[in-house]
Amino acid sequence: MDPEAFKVSKKMPWVIVLDNIRSMHNVGATFRTADAFRVEKIILTGITAQPPHREIQKSALGATESVTWEYLSEPMLALQKLRSAGYQIICVEQTDQSLALDTFQPDPDKKYGFFFGNEVFGVTDDVVTDADACLEIPPIWNQAFPQYFGQRRGGHLGYVPKNRSPVTINQYIPS
Repeated sequence: MDPEAFKVSKKMPWVIVLDNIRSMHNVGATFRTADAFRVEKIILTGITAQPPHREIQKSALGATESVTWEYLSEPMLALQKLRSAGYQIICVEQTDQSLALDTFQPDPDKKYGFFFGNEVFGVTDDVVTDADACLEIPPIWNQAFPQYFGQRRGGHLGYVPKNRSPVTINQYIPS
């Protein structure tokens, strides 16, 4: 599917918010993940680099041309915008009340805004406090595969535990 056809195709009602991501390679990898899952949009915030940039393109491989994105100066602006549009706010962050990723079952009738935080400091505290829920990626993944974890954690939302149905675009988009 070419970028123009992708832009007008139906999408999963998911928005990925990158909260002060330092690595341009992580930004590019997120664009590729969003393209693969047909995510509605990416919101870049704070210090997160914006396309076009050569370092983002190295890992995005053209996905910045197909995936809709916007920039907001603060992550809380993204939270407020998404919440006012009816999105459930989910932080991908380890907290004392976070849910294990393998327990998350997205409701096809809901819209989700997933916040991914800075590689060192995580999701901004105000966003975590105001979120509807936090999801925790199993610790074994970031211990066993630190490079994979840092570069591909957005793809973990598609992780499917044993005996569960995979999350597919067909759950969100009627035939």
